[in-house]
Amino acid sequence: MSSQIDFLGIQAFLAIVETGSFQLAASQLNLSQTAISHRMRKLEDSLGVRLVVRTTREVTLTEAGRALLPRARSAVKELASSCDTVRKHGQHANDWLTIACLPTVAIGILTPLLLACRDRWPDVPVRVFDNSVIEIAELVASRTAAFGITVLQSARPELAVERIIDEPFVLVCPEGHALASRSHVRWQDLHDASLIRISLPSGNSMTIDDTLGTQRDTLRWRYEAQHNGMALEMVRGGLGLTIVPKLSVVNGHGLRTLPITDPPVVRALCVVTRRDTVLSAEDAWVKEQAVDLIKARAREGHDGA
Repeated sequence: MSSQIDFLGIQAFLAIVETGSFQLAASQLNLSQTAISHRMRKLEDSLGVRLVVRTTREVTLTEAGRALLPRARSAVKELASSCDTVRKHGQHANDWLTIACLPTVAIGILTPLLLACRDRWPDVPVRVFDNSVIEIAELVASRTAAFGITVLQSARPELAVERIIDEPFVLVCPEGHALASRSHVRWQDLHDASLIRISLPSGNSMTIDDTLGTQRDTLRWRYEAQHNGMALEMVRGGLGLTIVPKLSVVNGHGLRTLPITDPPVVRALCVVTRRDTVLSAEDAWVKEQAVDLIKARAREGHDGA
């Protein structure tokens, strides 16, 4: 299945929900009813589920449609916000240093990186984009950010990719948990554990599923959180255990991290830049500082304090 997002289909879906009819949705988007129907059919075919049920009197959402609706609205709102950010950034781009970095990587390196920038350029403002993989690629491609710290995915022809490290995923448990005294765990040790899953759009759950194959069906995912921070808070509260990238967990705070084997799960961290652009001396310095901090964090133990 293609991982491309059908924005036209999502737009049609939201218009149908908001207006309550295909006819009004078509009018809102300046399309014919045939065109709006085609967009919906294409979206449903790509997802493999029905999203709406259309009768002569009304349009109602299926269970899958109800599940998609808040995510679709959030995605469109975030896209609009990103466009506004890019527009505002473009007006004063030369005045700022810009850092684009995945939130799960930024949590461990951003503060020392910003402190280093402040020491070197006390009067230069810094703009941070802690965004998703797709957004970081777009920020770099559009020259809004000179470089981005992200994970290795399908290469875009205009972007150059420099691999940094292979980052392992780790099990996170409370310090007093029965597994906390171990040096590592295997996936089979987690069959009876209450696990907290990170929402699929983050990409981390798909990385785990792709690595485990059918073994993923033996695990008990009791809860789902939208972001790593919430999953870690749920672990602190004793609701279960979670599996996250190693760099996304800061030492201590009542948590213990353990390597996972049989099989290990890893993601490749990289720097992306535009192929047709040479970094300025300032951007090159910031990039090297970020890479050095990531490598230093990767060498640290995460046994908690």
